[in-house]
Amino acid sequence: MAALLRAPLSSAISKLSENESVDTPFAKSLISINDRRTKQRKAVGTGLIVQASKQSNSRHVAKASNESMDIESTTVAENKVVGRNQGIGGVEVLKNRFLEFKESNYLAKSKHYEKLAEGQEPKYFVIACCDSRVCPTKILGLQPGEAFTVRNIANLVPPYEHGPSETTSAVEFAATFSSIRDIIVIGHSKCGGINALMRNSGDNGKCIEGWLSVAKSARITTEAAYGYLSFEKQCQHCEMESVNSSLLNLLTYPCIEKKVTEGQLNLHGGYYNFVACSFEYWTLDYRPALEGGSKYGFKNHSVWR
Repeated sequence: MAALLRAPLSSAISKLSENESVDTPFAKSLISINDRRTKQRKAVGTGLIVQASKQSNSRHVAKASNESMDIESTTVAENKVVGRNQGIGGVEVLKNRFLEFKESNYLAKSKHYEKLAEGQEPKYFVIACCDSRVCPTKILGLQPGEAFTVRNIANLVPPYEHGPSETTSAVEFAATFSSIRDIIVIGHSKCGGINALMRNSGDNGKCIEGWLSVAKSARITTEAAYGYLSFEKQCQHCEMESVNSSLLNLLTYPCIEKKVTEGQLNLHGGYYNFVACSFEYWTLDYRPALEGGSKYGFKNHSVWR
């Protein structure tokens, strides 16, 4: 399975040269953008009439028709003007952002994207919450191809015994990358999942309650140590305690424990406070050979402000 997912894309981007075909996604993008930048006007397109061929096992052949309607091809600047004048929303906003990404990033860093088409070699494995206010790619400046990422409610990592899930499968798959040397579990302020965990009301729906049970030990630890604090303060402590719980759960995966023991992998905790815009960071210190004491500790603690 790992070999299959890691295989190069069948439509990998080819370098554009005199001896190579221009019929590739990347080449077509260059031609399209160059045409828009050079002419700075609407391009007259050619419609496509798709006709079925009984003699070709129902394959479809696209034929050009000069009688079709003109296809409007707009630049990013034109889309922005239209957006301001018409107050666009919904998917149109995403369209404009994609076009801007294509011109300012994709084509500007064409060599990088050509390399990504051949396969990925991420440096990090990031486990974060699906909260819309917390985007690890944005806050840590991660670039395409740099981080293998999974996001779930409350950034939890179930123990290995939990069984198959999107997160457990992501953990196992991440372990197959020799390029990944660091796993980072990122918690954050005002987490709705942790708030629900601490309330423990049982009225969040079967799937949510079942998932939050993964962090039950974090809630119990928080209540025992900080039960005298306000509910809000307890939630803040649990937001960080749940990260530590997930770090320990990572060590229940044989593939992860082996790499950590051999010094090939480091496990880190992170806490993003989006109210104060600060990031707290620490590293799990795993000492499996230690006798007469805890095998787990933390080091390299720092706060980025």
